[in-house]
Amino acid sequence: MKLTWLRPSDAFPSLNEQTYYDTEVPGLVAASDTISVDQLIRAYQGGIFPWYSEEQPVLWWSPDPRMVLIPSELKISKNLAKKIRQILRDPDWEIRVNTDFINTIMSCANQNRAGQNGTWITHAVLQAYSELHQQGLAHSVETYYQNQCVGGLYCVNLGKMVYGESMFAKVTDASKLALAALCAWCIAQDIGMIDCQQETEHLKSLGGRPIPRHDFLSHLAQNCGKDRIHWDFNKAILKHWG
Repeated sequence: MKLTWLRPSDAFPSLNEQTYYDTEVPGLVAASDTISVDQLIRAYQGGIFPWYSEEQPVLWWSPDPRMVLIPSELKISKNLAKKIRQILRDPDWEIRVNTDFINTIMSCANQNRAGQNGTWITHAVLQAYSELHQQGLAHSVETYYQNQCVGGLYCVNLGKMVYGESMFAKVTDASKLALAALCAWCIAQDIGMIDCQQETEHLKSLGGRPIPRHDFLSHLAQNCGKDRIHWDFNKAILKHWG
């Protein structure tokens, strides 16, 4: 079966039907020349996400199994718990939401990662997700120390589904603090799953785990809606972790 090549308005392949898989690139379901906000929304609604390099066409993926993080299962190490207690007391530390989305996504793009050369956050990706943010569907959670952004993450939110995209840290545990805040907020909002897309050792260390794609799609069908959730929280949300 030939890999589906998408035009901007084309529908993504249904993952409930036979889907093309190359044994060398499992999870690849489609490719396109461009990436747009409309495509991104339709992709996330169908359990598909983009991941590619600058010199490649836009590649759309839906791996099986799917890596997810159940917010209540976030692993809070002793050191991170100590850090949370510290920043809750120290006014120099802040957690902000959507203060500087562009800086957050650019910092994620520039983060050095072991075993990776370059970044999948291309100029086209930056533009598309920035437009998604302007529509209130992409968000950033940022960690600040003495009014300087030292870490954070960005994600997509559709209904009761949160899709984690990328994190960065300029000081130790800064991205984990943002993730801990996000997970605590998800618990408060009755959001039961954060999509982490692909399995990595780092995600496993934070409590992420792979689940069958069928289970992920079932959860998606029940929780990916059009209702908007108001994104407004600060470091006080970290009290959830005790």
